[in-house]
Amino acid sequence: MSYLNILRQLVDQQQFAALQSTAQNHWLETADVQALPLLVLAWAQLGQRHEAMHWLAEAEARLVQLDLDARVDLAAAYCLLQRPLDATTLLEGALEAQPDHPLALARLAWFRMHSGQAEVARCLYLRSAELAPQRLPVWSALARLCLEAGDPDAAQQALDAAIERLNVLHGEFPEPAVVQFTAQLRGLQLEIWLAQDDQARAEQWLNERRATLTEADWSSLLGGYAALLAGHDRHAAAEEALREAHKHYPENIGLLSQWAELAQVQGRPRQASQLLRRAIGLVGSQDAQALGLWLRLSAACLQEGGEQARQAADQALALAEALQSDETTPQPLIRQLRLQANNALAQVESQAQHFELAESLFREVLADNPWFVPALQGLGQQQMQRGKIDEALALFERIKQIDPAKGYAALISARQFPEDVQTLERMEMAARQPSLEGSLRSGLLLQLAAAWEKRKDYDKAFGLALEANTTSKKLLAYSAKAHRDHCARIRHAFNQALYEQRPQRGLDSTLAVYVVGMPRSGTTLVEQILAGHSQIFGAGELGVIPSRIQGLNRWERHTGSGRHYPDCVDDLSASVSAGIAQGILDELREYAPDAKHVVDKLPHNFENIGLIKFLLPKAKIISVRRDPRDIALSNYFTDYQAKHGGMGFAYDLTSIGEQLADHNLLMRHWHQLFPGEILEVNYEDVIEDLEGTARRMLDYIGVAWEPQVLAFNELERPIKTASVWQVRQPVYQTSKAKWRNYQAHLGPLIQGTNGKIEWEPIEMLGLPEPGLLNEGVELYKQGELDQAELRLKKLLQHVPEHAAANFMLGLVYMDKGHRADAIALMEKGQQKCPWNPNWRKDLIQAYEMVGAVDQADALQRKPRAEIAGSAAADGADWPAEFTETQAVAEGIST
Repeated sequence: MSYLNILRQLVDQQQFAALQSTAQNHWLETADVQALPLLVLAWAQLGQRHEAMHWLAEAEARLVQLDLDARVDLAAAYCLLQRPLDATTLLEGALEAQPDHPLALARLAWFRMHSGQAEVARCLYLRSAELAPQRLPVWSALARLCLEAGDPDAAQQALDAAIERLNVLHGEFPEPAVVQFTAQLRGLQLEIWLAQDDQARAEQWLNERRATLTEADWSSLLGGYAALLAGHDRHAAAEEALREAHKHYPENIGLLSQWAELAQVQGRPRQASQLLRRAIGLVGSQDAQALGLWLRLSAACLQEGGEQARQAADQALALAEALQSDETTPQPLIRQLRLQANNALAQVESQAQHFELAESLFREVLADNPWFVPALQGLGQQQMQRGKIDEALALFERIKQIDPAKGYAALISARQFPEDVQTLERMEMAARQPSLEGSLRSGLLLQLAAAWEKRKDYDKAFGLALEANTTSKKLLAYSAKAHRDHCARIRHAFNQALYEQRPQRGLDSTLAVYVVGMPRSGTTLVEQILAGHSQIFGAGELGVIPSRIQGLNRWERHTGSGRHYPDCVDDLSASVSAGIAQGILDELREYAPDAKHVVDKLPHNFENIGLIKFLLPKAKIISVRRDPRDIALSNYFTDYQAKHGGMGFAYDLTSIGEQLADHNLLMRHWHQLFPGEILEVNYEDVIEDLEGTARRMLDYIGVAWEPQVLAFNELERPIKTASVWQVRQPVYQTSKAKWRNYQAHLGPLIQGTNGKIEWEPIEMLGLPEPGLLNEGVELYKQGELDQAELRLKKLLQHVPEHAAANFMLGLVYMDKGHRADAIALMEKGQQKCPWNPNWRKDLIQAYEMVGAVDQADALQRKPRAEIAGSAAADGADWPAEFTETQAVAEGIST
């Protein structure tokens, strides 16, 4: 057998690392040009595009010297490098010269399959299999093609043929190739059973294999099965399979890692982080596997918490540096991991809006590997945010050369649409490839919907959006009823009496300006206009108010009150509300210390106007309105990063309609509560009369007119919302009344908008005065036991189960000598908050004081409840404005 045939045998055996080293040595020793396409193919299969492009240039320089077989090899490389026209030209030329060339037939079949020509591909594969039945990849590709065509029986026949050939060739294949093909064929068998809706057979077979396979092989097989279940939109079954497997192998890193990935896909980043941390703890060595897990953890934490993402990226980078001197780890792998670690850190810095530092890191990665897609994506998205559109488009064009689906999707997000239908059809095929996300990639389908809308094929556009959103909804936990009930409680809690009874509250500052409204109503445009003023800084969508709400909820959990926001606002004393308000102002001033006004344009702050006016009575609030039908469709055609959070409603027209109705009812409530204090701006008025609307807004805020606000599209400032492209354009009319194009599809929206608004009956206790717990604590510390008792009893009269009030009253009684009553109250508080170590310590001391040694020993020996995920963990990052009353949660020694 010739040396080239040995190299091509490595291709058949899918041993591309061996192919790369062997082919490169062959070239260096012999300068045999026929080996160059195989070297290109190896690097491309290994995902090293930079090296592949280098060797491709060498091969193309000697194209005339390549024989027919080498040209077929080069065609395969062209396919992987996304050069389909060059690939088909070579393959068709080869088949014209030699119609029965089995490899050319198989590779042309691969290309036809990925171009949507399934039947043509099937015929080509069958012909190739007849001519060269020993080629296993042909049989497995044929089986997959039959599966995609909905013919699982034919797929089983092809799989049986592949298994038969593997048994015949077993002795001729190297062990790694046998292991790899065996795993592939097992996975294909599971896929066929799922396509036949025979999940029971698949699970029985998996259970039987557990007794015969190693932990590594069986866990890998089970992980593949879970991925298949997810690809069939059976995410719950996939998670259950991983959970059951974890019971058998609780320390298997692969199972934990895949479980984390599935949790992330389903919108549970906290669970994903916990699983990844568990896996990292089990690795037990500082190697490439640990580095990969730290990278995964950084990505999982990126949306939830920037600091945790940064720490994980730093760990990955430190490991990458340490691996430089590790002779057992291949240098290409070390280089790849170092690029990934630097890119992870760049993503963290970009998310934190440290754009210069992020850009420097992205460019460092791209200098090392100009084709590194994550860095191209990250830098491109950042440049879009910063208004550097041309540079972003150039980066997206480079992505298109590597991964057309990702590249075109990024270009579409920048409103650069493909001009040919064939490209859109290929993208749709890519969107329908099953993955851990499900049977289709809904985000890509929504991008395609925008492209078809641009072509004025509105029925096609809506059909794709409907399919994408229907698929997304399966993974979303949004409850329209829960949202409606929450809005009702907000209206109930923030009433006229609250503000009349708490006249001394918050701070009288005019620094904050809040731009609110339904998402996609025009809030970004309004903020961009305001930000053009010399005295106004546009800070974007901030989580400042939601974070304070979470702080209130953490405090209530920490004290075991059983209350939560918005019910608990009546317990905010003048000093506490002033402290919270000061914290908000301090955070806003960090964005622009010299600005007279700072704009927070988080749209859903329309739900929080009551709290804003409680804390900052003089804050300016601009409510943006738009035709609700245009709002609805704009949301329906957008795939949000926060789809698993507050934006879950945007994936169903009826839910959007209900959210619109809730918004209207809330805004009517706020206008009644704060008459004349909220400015309403219509998006359509901004479009029709930009200057007039801008003057109204600036007059309302209280700053002088500056004409540069009209050039909002030229303003250089980062924008991180779904409107990033639109606000870089001058005012245009095409966004008005777009709903008319989809009028036939708006029935569910109308039903949701016009339906009767009903909510659960509200039982909300009201405290006669705020700060009873805080006052009780302070009086106890000063030794005023009678006054402390009076305050705490008054609180317990309204909230009998309040853990901290019960515990503190127990301390008062302990000091007064009523020890039996004291211990009963302390037990009641401690049982509700068992995670509080100081309460536990105080109760043990109380037991010892009354001689209850057994109870003290039992509590001392009792394991503490897990703190992770509890109120104690939630309170770990306590906002400074809440520390005034934290003593009650920490306990006071008896």
